[in-house]
Amino acid sequence: MSEQKNGKVYFVGAGPGNPDLLTVKAARILAMADVVITDRLVGDAIINTYVPANAIVIPVGKQGRSNASTPQPEINDIIVQFAGMYKNVVRLKGGDVSLYSNVLDELLTVKANNISYEIIPGITALSGASAYTGVPLTARGYSTGVRVLTYYQHEAISPAAWQQLARFDDTLVFYMTGAALPQLVHQLLQAGAAADIPFLVIEQATTPQQYVHEFTLGNYNNELHADFVSPSLVIMGRVTALYKQFAWLPNSEARQPYFTPLQDYPELISLIQHTQSLSHVSRA
Repeated sequence: MSEQKNGKVYFVGAGPGNPDLLTVKAARILAMADVVITDRLVGDAIINTYVPANAIVIPVGKQGRSNASTPQPEINDIIVQFAGMYKNVVRLKGGDVSLYSNVLDELLTVKANNISYEIIPGITALSGASAYTGVPLTARGYSTGVRVLTYYQHEAISPAAWQQLARFDDTLVFYMTGAALPQLVHQLLQAGAAADIPFLVIEQATTPQQYVHEFTLGNYNNELHADFVSPSLVIMGRVTALYKQFAWLPNSEARQPYFTPLQDYPELISLIQHTQSLSHVSRA
């Protein structure tokens, strides 16, 4: 067996952005972190509140159409390099670690390098959006279950599957689908979905910038609407008709990004290069 590295990597779910929704265990792990490798959808308030001032914070997020997005192989290398030099390394991800994140690539990386690790769950964007819109996803008489999906091309879903989704026996939740929403609505209607099925698009759920858009499948393409602020979650189905009755958080009229857009960090690149050189020396 290869030699165990000194550092340990904690894969931590940061929740949907609101710092009050971080779990107690996640807060405890962050408080002892030497290095935090963080995604874009974590929020500055979480870093500023829970991470020690002397910890190294490395933003490695991804963002659609952003040249500053960090390629996954580079993130894997960063995890390995810093785990070889520091005791407690936190890989901090928005929402929950296991839902629409690249944790599998990173788990394979730490296993291949014999690095000790632990996985700490977080509140999902789905559960946060449900609570902060007052929409119970499996309300009796409205839905028999929940399907969590992402949509990027209709060829990935068979005609039979489209017809099943279009029945709306279940609540449908779509991650990372705001830009493809016109095509999604079209596919569901083509598959036989009722035009009066309501749905919500929730921008930046649980944050002070939360904004909820209300549509039906039939009226969506007839309405004028700007691009949705990222991150946006789509909840479709009869349960969303309950939003007006149980909504308790007013919409933010600002519609400004809560999460800092990605940007290039020249000082971060220098830090990584320096750490890599030190790591090579220590292993020589």
